[in-house]
Amino acid sequence: MWLVALQPAREPDDWSRQGVIYLDHSLNAQMHPVPVSAVRLGEGFWSARRKMTLDRSLPTMLDLLEEHGDVDNFRRLSGKKNVPRRGPLYTDSDVYKWIEAAAWAIASSDTPVADRQHLKAKIDSLIADIVAAQEPSGYLNTYYVGDRAHLRFTELVRSHEDYCLGHLIQAAIAYYRATGERSLLDPAIKFADYIVANFGPAKRPFFTGHPELEMALVELYRTTGQTKYLDFVHYLFSGVDRDRLRLTPADTHYTFSGRAFTSRTEFEGHAVRALYAASGATDYFAESGDVSFKRTLDLLWTDLTQRKMYITGGIGSRSNGESFGDPYELPSGQAYAETCASVANVMWNFRMLAITGNSRYADVLERALYNGVNSGMSLSGTLYCYRNPLQTNGEKARSPWYDTTCCPPNVERLFESLPGYFYATSREGVFVNLFHNSDLDWHLENGTGLKLVQSTNYPWSGDIRLTVIPEHPSQFTIFLRWPAWAASADVQINGTKVEGDFHPGDFIPLTRTWQSNDSIAVSFPIQTVPMQANPRVSDLYGHLALMRGPLVYALEQIDQNGASLNDVFIRAASSGLVEVRKELLGGVTVIHYPGFVAEKPLADESLYESAAVGLARAKRPITLTFIPYYAWANRETSPMEVWVPATRSPDGANPNTNVHAQDRRPEAR
Repeated sequence: MWLVALQPAREPDDWSRQGVIYLDHSLNAQMHPVPVSAVRLGEGFWSARRKMTLDRSLPTMLDLLEEHGDVDNFRRLSGKKNVPRRGPLYTDSDVYKWIEAAAWAIASSDTPVADRQHLKAKIDSLIADIVAAQEPSGYLNTYYVGDRAHLRFTELVRSHEDYCLGHLIQAAIAYYRATGERSLLDPAIKFADYIVANFGPAKRPFFTGHPELEMALVELYRTTGQTKYLDFVHYLFSGVDRDRLRLTPADTHYTFSGRAFTSRTEFEGHAVRALYAASGATDYFAESGDVSFKRTLDLLWTDLTQRKMYITGGIGSRSNGESFGDPYELPSGQAYAETCASVANVMWNFRMLAITGNSRYADVLERALYNGVNSGMSLSGTLYCYRNPLQTNGEKARSPWYDTTCCPPNVERLFESLPGYFYATSREGVFVNLFHNSDLDWHLENGTGLKLVQSTNYPWSGDIRLTVIPEHPSQFTIFLRWPAWAASADVQINGTKVEGDFHPGDFIPLTRTWQSNDSIAVSFPIQTVPMQANPRVSDLYGHLALMRGPLVYALEQIDQNGASLNDVFIRAASSGLVEVRKELLGGVTVIHYPGFVAEKPLADESLYESAAVGLARAKRPITLTFIPYYAWANRETSPMEVWVPATRSPDGANPNTNVHAQDRRPEAR
């Protein structure tokens, strides 16, 4: 039963207890994420990515923000620099996102002390420049100043004033939760108070042209206990002022804002805006318990996952407007799948997971994180994808900088906050959401100290071991996630097999009186699984993609021994051979899979021909080599594809049959 409660103002809690989203007082949250500082990631998949983010991405991105004038845009307002404003009107948000990323790095137990000190000095310098640019009223934006000041909040569809404020608040909260310092939080509150005081019912009308502020204001409410921020979020989602704002149907379609959120039944318009709106609505539901929001969120989640999401967790199929297409409109080569949209998919499913405790949201979160988000930053940490297609002809895919550079710092802030996604607590016990070598040093909700030590080589292996170390023998439940991709699970406690009515895509509840150094061993057998799309995805009919555990795989032409991707077919109903390549792409497991290549290039064939001729086309066997999708475009430019045309094997198997192919392992090179 959902509880409806707009809570009265309360004294703020200890900043060090607060996670990426702080749900300890949220009556409609089934789990409470732990702080970033409570989790230390050991050596493994994500620690390598986060180290690259810390060592390379954050320093080079700050240099680029300086080089392109994004920071000077603040300094010019205080008179510190006499330079013209540079960049698009939303550049302030990129500085704020960088600060948020650096703040989570400071909060992380994995970050060396010297790096924390260095990042803190950088943030403090940026904060000084930002605060110096703030007007006495609280208004803070580097674009709508001077001869543009009269346009403030008159161009809400495009102005991004609300969006920049949202990122300012989120950066300020992250820095507060990392350090306890209010040097950016108080200026953010001052600007938020300016909005709440001047806009809303019976005041000037307002709406979010780029939803983001909703999430930020709910988190500000959680941080300060001030209900006025939650009330304003309710106003934003009500859509009551769309007539006063003279919004057109095209405006409310594209921005996914400006009309009552609870009237929505499907995702439409700009993909990032839509998922940010859904994230904010989930936050609002967690505090209000308004069941009409939950009904809408469920409709939207089904629409996304059943009709509009790429196999990589990417979203947004159209480059025009960076938007959703029609149901099942998921072209591979034309896929937009903006990196920010995948980040938004992770953020939304994290919130849906928290309010429901339902593992299916963790499955989508994991898929988007490992594939759609992870592909957005190069293995070197200095090149980025704005869009993430599932097929290319070998054109340049990555760049160190974009005029709209929203995606790089967005990936950075997610990666640096990632330890806060792995574990959560509830009154019953602790949830294990994601898998990685890690130490949790936290406590149960009754105050009993608890350490969990997780050992695994995930995602390359599905074997996981947990050592449970409570402060004293205690009865509680460990909720262990069984990923939906795993067909089976073997769970043992202290060497004894656990039996129960457990299913893929659920949490396995392990309840007992836990003693110090009790161990949990779980094995999720990882198989190479050929995947097919719903036949209504017409572009993909007759094609197969490979998944192995949570990872989507792709072909790059440079790995196919001279064969052109335009001429290759995957052999249906076959089995893959996996190989560990420690020297390749930072260390990956590749899949060798049977296929065929046309003897005559297909470009030399007729545009149309009889089915009999096509079926009799001469092909020779070839072994196709697949790499993880996230690692594409990290070597020389090369054509790439995720979905490969399937052809019948000699036994006549149907190429659209979804079969599980058990891995066979050769020796690692």
